[in-house]
Amino acid sequence: MSFPSQEPLLSLEHVGLAFHQGGLALRPRPPFWVLKDISFDLYRGETLGVIGRNAAGKSTLLRVLAGIIRHDRGRFINRAQSISLLTLQTGFVPYLTGRQNAVLSGILLGLRRAEVEARMEAIIDFSELGAFIDQPLSAYSSGMRARLGFAVAYQVQPDILLIDETLGVGDAEFKEKSAQAMHERIRSDKTIVLVSHVPGTIRELCDRAVWIEEGVTRAVGDVDEVTQAYHEEVSRRQQRHEHAIRAL
Repeated sequence: MSFPSQEPLLSLEHVGLAFHQGGLALRPRPPFWVLKDISFDLYRGETLGVIGRNAAGKSTLLRVLAGIIRHDRGRFINRAQSISLLTLQTGFVPYLTGRQNAVLSGILLGLRRAEVEARMEAIIDFSELGAFIDQPLSAYSSGMRARLGFAVAYQVQPDILLIDETLGVGDAEFKEKSAQAMHERIRSDKTIVLVSHVPGTIRELCDRAVWIEEGVTRAVGDVDEVTQAYHEEVSRRQQRHEHAIRAL
C-alpha cells in the first residue's frame, strides 16, 4: 500500500526520550536515553508495524505517541484528533462490579460515560460474562478480568489505535476470538500502529514496517524488506553469542 500523496497523521523527526537516573548531588548519573533517534511517518488508513528486540524502546515509543510521556528532543507532529493505546483492565477496581469497572475503564480510555453505557450490552456479549457483569471484580478469575478488559478496550474507536504485542487474551477459546477481532480491526481502514518482536505478525498484518534497535530507527518501508533485515541482524547476533559461549 502506498501513501505518497497524503499528509502524515503523525510525523517523528529525530525524536529522543531520556529517563533521568538520579544519584547523589555531587555525582549525578547521566540520563539513560531509551529513545535516541526515531524518525518515521504514519498515514491515515495504514497499519504500521514497529518491530524490534525486547528493550529496543518499542513500548516507550507507543507511550510517546499516545501522549502519556513527552519526548525530550526532536520533532513530533500530531494531526490526529484522538489516539488511544489499547491497554487492558485500565483503572479496574476490585470492589466495584464488572459493569461499574467497564464504565470507569471506558472513560479512562477516552469514551464518554453515555457512550460506554450505550455499548454495555455489546461489552457483556463480547466478554461472555452474562450475569457476572454485576458481581464484584474480586470474584472474577484472571481470565474473566482479561475478557472484560478486552471487551471494553475494543469499543474505543480513535483516529489512531496503538497496539502493543498481545492480540489475544483469556482462555484458549476467547484468545482465538479476541485475536480474530483485532485482526479484523487491523485489516479495516483504521489507522493502527502495531508493536511486535515477531516478524511473521508484522508481515501478516501491516502495510509498512519500522525497525527500532536500541532506541534508533534502523529501517522504514516495505514490510518484507524491513523484517528480513531485522531477521538477519537477529541471526547474526545469535551466531556471535553462540561463538562467544563456545570460546569460553
